[in-house]
Amino acid sequence: MGSYRRDGFRQEPCHLVTPAWRAYSGSMESEVRTVALRTGISVPCFVRGHLEQTVDDGGTPLVMLHAWGESWRSFERLIAALPDVVVVAPDLRGHGLAEKPPGGYSLVEVAEDVVALFDALGLVRAHVLGSSSGGYVAQQLAVARPDLVASLILVGAPLSLHGTPAFAAEVDSLTDPISEEWVRGSLSWYRLLHTVPASYIEDRVQDGLAMPASVWKESLRGFYEAVPPTEAGSISTPTLILWGAYDHLVPRNHEETLARRIQGSRLKIYEETGHLVLWECPERVAGDVVGFLG
Repeated sequence: MGSYRRDGFRQEPCHLVTPAWRAYSGSMESEVRTVALRTGISVPCFVRGHLEQTVDDGGTPLVMLHAWGESWRSFERLIAALPDVVVVAPDLRGHGLAEKPPGGYSLVEVAEDVVALFDALGLVRAHVLGSSSGGYVAQQLAVARPDLVASLILVGAPLSLHGTPAFAAEVDSLTDPISEEWVRGSLSWYRLLHTVPASYIEDRVQDGLAMPASVWKESLRGFYEAVPPTEAGSISTPTLILWGAYDHLVPRNHEETLARRIQGSRLKIYEETGHLVLWECPERVAGDVVGFLG
């Protein structure tokens, strides 16, 4: 089957790969709900398992927050590897099939969307997993509303995104319609050391094409203009940090600092893995999630 390797893209047919959301093991049902938030937007939200029953019984679901430029579907392979976990995975503001208003993309506002999602779904507390910049949102949530967060799982998540990144000028020059060539090229910003299915890469290209130029710009600006969450407040929630040793975007000393700032957190390093831990090692991440959550 087709794949994406460290030596670049290789275009091959993808039709032999069954999408992970169609291939979940276990007996839990799943659906994608359209959820109206009190922050004024509606977002699609993948839900797997009997969410309301879980909440009524005092259980704790796992909320997954995706990275910049992606959608809830980036978690498909991880969800498939967690067949016994009740999962909630929304598209964040402006991403995927979520509504795309002109504003509201600051880190604080995006985290408030997540709080509004908790309210709309009746969630009292949840474990929260964030991938890359989704982990930045998760940290902000834990600072602003620690009562909602039972634990944090930060996967390739930054300590700080403050300051204009090198590719900001390139993003600022985007116009609609977004070029597929540009989206494919942007994926080369992230080094991959493991084989990733071509169908998964194609889905991420579609995620990028679903975002208008204004959202690419405003959402990136929202991250790099924000005060880093662990500077804005403190996090004492039980936390697992997963980081790839070959991450050229988030340096080791940043992750070690993040681990020190979150009291009692555990930093686990994935050797021979880059920034996109979720893309490269979903099954390993799943094993660590299960071990952490007990």
